[in-house]
Amino acid sequence: MMIMKIAKRGHPKFNVPNFGTKKRSRVPERWRKQRGIDNKKRIKKSFMGAEPTIGYGNPAEIRGIRANGRRIVIVNNIKEVEAAASAKDRNIDITIGHAVSRRKRVGITKAAEGKGFKVTNGVRA
Repeated sequence: MMIMKIAKRGHPKFNVPNFGTKKRSRVPERWRKQRGIDNKKRIKKSFMGAEPTIGYGNPAEIRGIRANGRRIVIVNNIKEVEAAASAKDRNIDITIGHAVSRRKRVGITKAAEGKGFKVTNGVRA
C-alpha cells in the first residue's frame, strides 16, 4: 500500500466584505455571494479581495483525496463495505453515512476493519 503526498492548491480566504470592521465584527468568517447593486466585490474590484471561481479548483486526479493520499467512500450498510472491498482501488477510507444508527455503525466498523479499511467515523463495540 503506497501513500503518496498530495499537494492541493491554496487559495485566498473568501470572506464577506468589511469582515473586520467594527460594525461587522459579528459577521462570521464564511463566504456569501454578493448581490447588492452597488457592491464592489460583486463587480470584481481587485481591492475588495478574491471571489470563489472555478479556477481555484484542484485537478481532477487529486480532487476528493484526503491528506493521507486516500479517497473517501461513504457507506450506509455492510453490503456497501463488501462492494468497496471487491473494487479494484483498495486505496480508500470508509466513512459511515450520518443517518446510520449506532448499532449498525458497530457492525459496519467491524466489517470494514476486517476487510482492512480504516473507518474515519466508526464506533467501538
